[in-house]
Amino acid sequence: MARCTAPSRGHRTASGAAACPACGGRSRGYSSYSNYISPYPTYSESRNSGGSSGRSGNYNSSKGRTKKPSWSNSNSSIYYTPTEIKTLTPARKIVEERTKKPDLRDIFLCHAWDDRKHSAKELYDFLVSKSISVWFSEKDVPLGTSLLREIDKGLAKSKIGIVLVTPKFLERIENSGIADKELSALLATDQLVPIVHETTYEELRDVSPLLASRSGLDTSEETIEIISDKLAELVAVELVS
Repeated sequence: MARCTAPSRGHRTASGAAACPACGGRSRGYSSYSNYISPYPTYSESRNSGGSSGRSGNYNSSKGRTKKPSWSNSNSSIYYTPTEIKTLTPARKIVEERTKKPDLRDIFLCHAWDDRKHSAKELYDFLVSKSISVWFSEKDVPLGTSLLREIDKGLAKSKIGIVLVTPKFLERIENSGIADKELSALLATDQLVPIVHETTYEELRDVSPLLASRSGLDTSEETIEIISDKLAELVAVELVS
């Protein structure tokens, strides 16, 4: 009995199928090849399965991100771990409580002075691009004013605060800099969401055990852009008139 050559030679063209002793002359020459299953996924199969370049599907599953919080839009493609939802829920309650207050910023961005033109500015830009109002020292502290006083006003006039924890931030709070004073005010409330960037919770724990006890988001697991998407969802509240 003639054997199909599809597994070894392929039937990618009509002439190739016609040359096969088993399949030659059959309808369009592809019927036997259609029954041959390649061990390698096609490009479309890889895309649909949520490969490493995707932001959903298997990527989320492999990271344990299979849940959506109650505040997430039904059309959202962003998924969370159960721990992330548990972490963000107290901050979300604060957002809902403070939303009706007038003239509030969505987010107060606490960061090390050294990061103001780099990682802090990158996070700020992503948030602003998603129509999130952010208190950011580079933009909101007028020349000649008291930095500490402006920080106090910024905290009071924001729904929640996020702390961008970087190696420079750890240096600043260890030396009791301005960032340490901002952090102290945030730690007294449930407004705080830490964002760990280019460092670890273990290193943070050595400097600030109290802050390290607050779970947050980590750029070693997701990009700053995806984290900004989650923060945008966190502060988005539709007011019912």
